[in-house]
This record gives sequence, C-alpha cells and structure tokens, in this order.
Amino acid sequence: MKLALHWKIIIGMILGVLWAVLSAKMGWSQFTTNWIAPFGKIFVNLLKLIALPLVLFSVIGGIAGIGNPEHLGKMGFKTLGLYLATTIFAVSLGLSLVNIIQPGKMLSETSRLENRIDYELWAKAEGIALKDNICFSCKEENLALVNQVKEKQSKAEVSSQVSDKLETANKTIKSSPLQALVDVVPSNIFEALNSGSMLPVIFFAIFFGVAVLYIPKKQSEIVIEFINSLNEVFLKMIDFIMKVSPFFVFALMAGLIADMAGDDLGKMLNIFAGLLGYSAVVVLGLSIMIFIVYPLILKLFSGKYGYIEFFQKIAPAMLMAFSTSSSAATLPITIECVEENLKIDPKISAFVLPIGATVNMDGTSLYQAVAAIFLAQMFMVDLSIGQQMTIMITATLASIGSAAVPSAGLVMLMIVLSSVGLNPAWIAIILPVDRILDMMRTTVNVTGDTAICAVIDKMENE
Repeated sequence: MKLALHWKIIIGMILGVLWAVLSAKMGWSQFTTNWIAPFGKIFVNLLKLIALPLVLFSVIGGIAGIGNPEHLGKMGFKTLGLYLATTIFAVSLGLSLVNIIQPGKMLSETSRLENRIDYELWAKAEGIALKDNICFSCKEENLALVNQVKEKQSKAEVSSQVSDKLETANKTIKSSPLQALVDVVPSNIFEALNSGSMLPVIFFAIFFGVAVLYIPKKQSEIVIEFINSLNEVFLKMIDFIMKVSPFFVFALMAGLIADMAGDDLGKMLNIFAGLLGYSAVVVLGLSIMIFIVYPLILKLFSGKYGYIEFFQKIAPAMLMAFSTSSSAATLPITIECVEENLKIDPKISAFVLPIGATVNMDGTSLYQAVAAIFLAQMFMVDLSIGQQMTIMITATLASIGSAAVPSAGLVMLMIVLSSVGLNPAWIAIILPVDRILDMMRTTVNVTGDTAICAVIDKMENE
C-alpha cells in the first residue's frame, strides 16, 4: 500500500527524533550536526528559494485573473478583516488562559520575591516608575536579598542571542511610527527579493497585478499567460522537493534536537521541564485555536469540509510548518495543499495565502500575550486591565509585523514587554522552550491561513 505524503513526513519526523536521542546516548551529536543537520538547512533554503518568487508570480497571476479591481478591493477587505478578527481572538484567549491558570505563580514565594527585587532594581536603573507603587527592595527585612540580587546582577552576562534580539527590538521601538509603512514600499524589487522580506514583494505584486487589469486585453493576456506559466514551473519545483521531503524532515528534526541538547541525554529530556506551566498554557491555547476555533469557523462560514477531512487535506502543510517553524518556507506547500486538496480557486489562494503568511500570526500573538503575563507573574508585577489591553493591542500589531521566519516572534515579544514597562531581556527565561513552541505556533499560523482561505473562497463563489 502506498503511504500518503503526510504519513511519510510523520515517519521522517519520528525517525529524526529517535536518531537525535540515539546520537545523544552514543555521543554522536557532532556527527549529526556535521553530516545530517546540513540537509535540513538545505531543505529550508530550497523552500525559501521558491517561496518569494512563487508569492510574486502567484499574487500577480491571482489579481490579474480576478479581472475586476472593485472585486479585488472587496476581497482584500474581507481577507484582512477575518485575519484581524482571528488574531484579536487569539490574543484574548491567551490573556484569559494565563490569567486563569497563572503559571508564573507556580514558583516558590522566595524565588518570586527575588525576581521582584531584581525587577525593581532594573526599573530604578532604567528610570521606570513602578506601576503598582509597591517597593519590596525598600523594606529593611529584604536588605540581605537585595544585596544578593545586586551581586548576581553584577555578574550576569546577557547571552549573544538575547543581546542581538534586544538590539533589533530597540531599533524597532526607536524608529518612526510610520516606518513599518515605509518599509512596505520597496525602492528596488530585486533588493526586496534578495532581503527575503515578504511584505514589499506582496506590495509590488499587488501593484503590478492591478496595473495589468488596466492595460488593453490584448497585452494583458500575454502577461497573464507568461505569469501563469512561471507559476506552473514553481509548482513543479515544489513537487520535486516534496518527493524527498521525508528525508529532509528527518535531517531537520535530528539536527534541531542535537543542537539543543548535544550529547547530554538528560538535558534533552529535561530541557522543557523547567517551564512546564508556561508551556502547558501556550500549548492549551494553540490547541484550542487549531482544533476548535478554526474548525468552528469553517463549519459556520464554509461548511464545505468535514472535521477530519480538513486536517487530512492540509496535513502536509501543517507538518511542514511544524518542521521548519517558518510560514514563508511553508507557503509553497500551503498553496499546493489548498489548491489541489481543498480545491480552492487558485485566484483566491494566490491572493489570500501570501498575505496570511505575512500578517496572520494567531499562534504568535497568543504566545506573546501568554509570555508577557507569565513573566510579569514570575516577577510579582500585577498588570492592570489597562496594561493588559496595551499588551493585547501591541501583541496584535507586533504579530502582524513578525517576520515569517523561525523565532522572529521573540523580537516582537521584547517590544510587547517594553510597552508595559517590563524588562525585554526576560526573554532569556523562556528561550529553552521557545524553539518547540515556535514550531507549534507556526503550525497554528499556517492552519489559520488555510481556514480563512477556505472561508474567502466560499464567500467569493456564492
């Protein structure tokens, strides 16, 4: 019996994890890193190689194929409206769960008090007023603990991973309020393609596609035929890559876990245990989105696919999102699943999915909301309703601005933390579990893209 592609990918993932455990036990992690992991990186590079030109030509072809600029505008508003609605719901869900479960309060009171004093000393150094007007470091009975924290702070070193992200976040915060809008409009399309930034490419593609709608039919037909032919070439390239994707996924998973744990099997088994409560809340929220919210949206607004049927048809895209942690790298597979398995009009998918891969980050926004409140709870900082509303707004906007690449959400989380006066360097606390959670939230992002694409397809074809 011939196995379906998604089963082959699952087998590849399982074998990759088993190999990583075996290599840790046998001391082969260096071999895995040097001789197996590079094939996983090659796989991601191949997907990214195709993703941007595929977005460029598919968006142009989709818009040109619509034929009516007014129809395009209406579809654009529907798409952005639905994406924004699901993102706001995801942030609200994350805030609700973390406030109800309160994973940050699972630490001992002594640990949280030490954390609080650490926060107060940092806030004083940064000139940030304490929002709750409570000063534990001012109390005489805490003097010994204050000195202990000061000594620890003097010896602490910020990891290069955190400092790089902190530098990026600071640049983003200090930039002009309209800098994000400026960045959308490229000065050179080839530079935009080379940079790997998707929003400028989508802007150019929409601009180009709309212009094609306004030129004489005789000329536009030639352009559309050429664009559609290029699209077919890129889709065929995806077919070639997918035939060997199970092996690439094996290498990707083996390399990822080997990098995280090295030859220490105990570290591999315990790497996520320290932040179990936080991870559980994020996973619970992501599970609700993927297994309840999106199927419910499909049932209410599409009614075209059964519960199991929907997941079966998009399984390759979900598994690829989990493996690569990149909506952009997964986009070619997402387009193929939606068009071939869900039978969605290519004109719809070519417009809706690239935009979704850029602005629809439900999983990312949910994680940012949970992480911000969790860290505040850990450091005994009680955030007001107003501050939590600030987190909701900032997380929604930050998720839209998150690059569709692995761990980009961490930089945006720093901005979310800064928006309510919390220390952005606290991301170091959640770094050990971020990679696996990043894989999960990317899966949610991609699943949300396909669900909204199916709803838009239903709306446009009624």
